[in-house]
Amino acid sequence: MVTHVPTEAPGDERGALLAFIEEQRGGIRRALLGLTEEQAASRPSASELSLSGLLKHVAEVEQGWIARAKGEAPAVKRDQSNWHECFVLVEGETVASQLAQWEKTAAETEAFLRSVPSLDDTFSLPPDPWFPPEGRVSMRWLALHLIRETARHAGHADIVRESLDGATAFELVAKEQGTSWG
Repeated sequence: MVTHVPTEAPGDERGALLAFIEEQRGGIRRALLGLTEEQAASRPSASELSLSGLLKHVAEVEQGWIARAKGEAPAVKRDQSNWHECFVLVEGETVASQLAQWEKTAAETEAFLRSVPSLDDTFSLPPDPWFPPEGRVSMRWLALHLIRETARHAGHADIVRESLDGATAFELVAKEQGTSWG
């Protein structure tokens, strides 16, 4: 569901970028409203995606990019041996624990992007084969990448949720607010 992102304060580019990231996070959180752990883990479409898996993935990706921008290693190192765990909850993980982790990561993202001297500052891309050798990106690129990554998966979440029970984002929000849609 598209929601309105308020106009940034004049000159607050960081605030605008952060507001768009938060808007897209909301799309994924809304898709999880009222679901059990089993429903959130189900894969009702032709894809292997589940809502809990999408949640885990976007939280992990955001944390990893912020860590890289800080010059740190991501909290979770993914390679061929554990890539399959990127989109599924493993033992001890729940939707609630992933939401809490994502909330913490979101706060770290905001604090970090507000603290860097300039959005033009750069950091090195990881030495993965899909990135250019010795590539660098700006903090602005980082924020835009997080918007794109989260938005893409928020769209997936809409489809998965509607495949589960027919609920659309507008209906989920109306139900949560105790109003009706349509």
